[in-house]
Amino acid sequence: ITHSEFNPSADEPVHLYQIWLFPERKGITPSYEQKRFPEAERHNQLRLVASREGTDDSLLIHQDAQIFLGTVDADESVSHLLTGDRYAWLQVLSGRVSLNGTTLDAGDGAAVSGESGLTIRAEESSEVMLFDLA
Repeated sequence: ITHSEFNPSADEPVHLYQIWLFPERKGITPSYEQKRFPEAERHNQLRLVASREGTDDSLLIHQDAQIFLGTVDADESVSHLLTGDRYAWLQVLSGRVSLNGTTLDAGDGAAVSGESGLTIRAEESSEVMLFDLA
């Protein structure tokens, strides 16, 4: 696979996260999807944006994973249950949050295992991306 990104603007900076997941099996044709999820759908909640089944109009991925986006106001919290032997990765896109009591700043990420649930409390207005993984 060959892939590249560029910013065509000479005066507007770009900041992006490029996420690659290995497919659940070999031989799957590579695909690309792009979709906007309105802020209202993720305001003080975790909005499913990608999943194996395309649940809740999320993007389709060929992996036992769910990806959520949330925009959380200061002093508000969102929660997520981890079932079975699943684990998680939380990426703080902006702001500052507390993840089960551990403070994370913009740009920080945290791997989570051995927990049945996550509580993400915004210490300031924040945006997070949560990966629920097998």
